[in-house]
Amino acid sequence: QVQLVESGGGLVQAGGSLRLACAASGGTFSRYAMAWFRQAPGKDREFVTTISWSGGKTNYTPSLKGRFTVSRDNAKNTVYLQMNSLKPEDTAVYYCAAKEARTSDMVYLSPRNYDYWGQGTQVTVSS
Repeated sequence: QVQLVESGGGLVQAGGSLRLACAASGGTFSRYAMAWFRQAPGKDREFVTTISWSGGKTNYTPSLKGRFTVSRDNAKNTVYLQMNSLKPEDTAVYYCAAKEARTSDMVYLSPRNYDYWGQGTQVTVSS
């Protein structure tokens, strides 16, 4: 059983930056594809980004590419989401998710693919 704990959320002004972290325990982190999703009030959960277990392959929702960057440190069992130039519409609860992948370069975009989820961290961007 994998446990995921997000951190790093908070309140930031528009144009600012935040770095989220998701620490994993209880599994072989280096075999898991990881992802970030977000959910704003009244909206469906939205894909943000995913990264393969090797870190060599990533995918972003197109509207966020260039402002958000995903990375991972397998030695620390942690995946990160660097968010720059934040906008009020980025306000949401951000969740990390994990899925044991068959190969080192596999990534998954749908929340239905993921087996494990963190509890989420709130990001609020003020205008």
